Amino acid sequence: MDIKVGPHWYRNADGLIQIEGLPQIEIIVPRPGGPLRVNFALFDEHGRLHGKLEASSLVINERGMYRLEKTATSVRLTNNETGRVVLDMKLTEGDRVEISEGEFYTLKGHLFRVTPLEWAVERTVVREGETDVKGQSVSLA
Repeated sequence: MDIKVGPHWYRNADGLIQIEGLPQIEIIVPRPGGPLRVNFALFDEHGRLHGKLEASSLVINERGMYRLEKTATSVRLTNNETGRVVLDMKLTEGDRVEISEGEFYTLKGHLFRVTPLEWAVERTVVREGETDVKGQSVSLA
């Protein structure tokens, strides 16, 4: 699977995205063209779990904080309080997935941001490029 985070492509990934060394997003595409299935753990600034997607369904949603919009090929999670996009992910062709926008906390309580121009967490900022992860997970920061 190829995963694009902001403008950077991660080729030949196994579907798992680790942020700051810890797994936070799992992408499953059972066959080319979909459906897109996402497992995603949402934390607050203290690293406490307060939201969770399983198979692209919102199973934990403390205080009704999140709104989920999904199709067979896309998942968009929005914060109801701020209106900001938490995660916007699309299956584009075959098993290529693009994360074009998002803002959420890591398990370590650090803010992770992705835009079409870059992704950033703490002091790490990554822009356009391509990395072959050779069948391993995508490691961000």
